[in-house]
Amino acid sequence: MEKREGRFNFITWFRGMWVSHPLFSTFCALVLMIILQTIALGFDQGSFSRWFAIWSRNWINILRNNATIGIISLGMTFVIITGGIDLAVGSTLVAIGAIIMVFIDSSATGLLTAIGITGVPSYLIGIIIGLIAGVILGEFTGILITIGKLPPFIATLGMMKICRSVTQQCMQTLNPQVPREFTQIANLSIGGQMFMPIIYWLAIAFIMYMISKHTAFGRHVFAVGSNERASRLSGINVERVKRTVYAIMGLLVGCAAVLQVSRIGAMDYANAGSGYEMDAIAAVIVGGTSMAGGRGSISGTILGVLIIAVMNNLLNLIGVPPFLREAFKGFIVIAAVLLQKKEKA
Repeated sequence: MEKREGRFNFITWFRGMWVSHPLFSTFCALVLMIILQTIALGFDQGSFSRWFAIWSRNWINILRNNATIGIISLGMTFVIITGGIDLAVGSTLVAIGAIIMVFIDSSATGLLTAIGITGVPSYLIGIIIGLIAGVILGEFTGILITIGKLPPFIATLGMMKICRSVTQQCMQTLNPQVPREFTQIANLSIGGQMFMPIIYWLAIAFIMYMISKHTAFGRHVFAVGSNERASRLSGINVERVKRTVYAIMGLLVGCAAVLQVSRIGAMDYANAGSGYEMDAIAAVIVGGTSMAGGRGSISGTILGVLIIAVMNNLLNLIGVPPFLREAFKGFIVIAAVLLQKKEKA
């Protein structure tokens, strides 16, 4: 009887935690994914040290390859918490990447090279201008939503089309060359491994976490998402909060663009960033952030990014065709939203 009672209590506790604590359920889902991924890697490497080396290398690759999406997802968390959405992140990344490449171009036709500015000074100028461009584009989106009264879906859909098409038009006759030194921003080797993208992601995640938990602005973001009318009546400048959130989104896309350019050393203006908006939204939702706004966390988003990343790696390991992998991602998003509805019930 005691064993039955203990078992019953554990099941009740586990069910209660799963339903009422989104982070707990997200963490459990991640643990399950990691177990399946570990099994898929196999255990026939001959020795534990060799197996652990392969397992560790696989994880480093997963984290490095998803650092760009991870950074964008952090900004998307704030956007969705306020009840908005941003479909323009992929196209904005391309536009900012093109701006950065024009300024750091090391060829004879380079914008700064022509006036004698090269090396680190040109890199700093390119990065700063790229980040400023991201803030401006994000702020403009926020103005369309707050002053122009456009729904976030429409405003960001329009920006998505504008940014990519204008970038493609402007870069038709340009072929900027990314200096090899600039690629060290993302590809610098530490102990034989390229950890820098992971370090950038975790550092930005820490900053965003502190903003969300320990600043008045962070509390205002949640308040606006929970009840916009009540927030306005309590003295919160709702329009300014929304504009700031989209400006932060633009800034983080700028950071992701720097990482993308330095990691790859080029930019495909037609295809780069394609689908990033869906990946970021999926990671945020899987991480427990409510599409209705007012609820979510940076911690949950990090777990959500890891779940999507591990799932993609697992599907690759077991040989699932690339076209079907997006279907699995869709199933996970649908399941996450259904769980959110069940929590409310």
